[in-house]
Amino acid sequence: MRAGRLLFALCAFAAMSPPAAASSGPQASEDAVKAAFLPKFVRYIELPAGVQPEAGQPFYLCVIGRDPFGPGLDRAAASEIVDGRPIAVRRFANADAPAVAGCHAAYVAGANDQQTVQILSVLRRQPTLTITDSRWGKPRGMIHFTVEGARVRFHIDDEAAAARGIGISSRLLALAVEVKQRTS
Repeated sequence: MRAGRLLFALCAFAAMSPPAAASSGPQASEDAVKAAFLPKFVRYIELPAGVQPEAGQPFYLCVIGRDPFGPGLDRAAASEIVDGRPIAVRRFANADAPAVAGCHAAYVAGANDQQTVQILSVLRRQPTLTITDSRWGKPRGMIHFTVEGARVRFHIDDEAAAARGIGISSRLLALAVEVKQRTS
């Protein structure tokens, strides 16, 4: 029964795409779809044992740099429970804050490519799933959003995730447009 619900959720997850002509505009629709994806990514990763939140503590999904999602991301995260833990959203202007060390997953969108690379560099020192967006530049995290044929899609760098001790579910890998495979 649980496997059936999981399969249904994955199918719905894969089918999400922005409507061709939303009343609030295509960009708002694209942001809403991405906001819905972000907390779901946490469901399909496995963090190293020492990094998993303790019982009763949330998974922290951080937005570092630009935040195109606003309260839409908070609403999407509020509806997700992963291994009995809620997902809490934190926002940071840059990666200088010591609190980014507590991020389990992070959407990174610097003001320019150089700032995005700098933020990703800081996050590479810890086991944090990094998510970037082609709309904001070329640097890529472990998951990288793109829009193809009016659909929000993503690429996955499973090799980079493995280097940080992060496991990505084969179910999520199957939904990616492209996967950079682990070498080991």
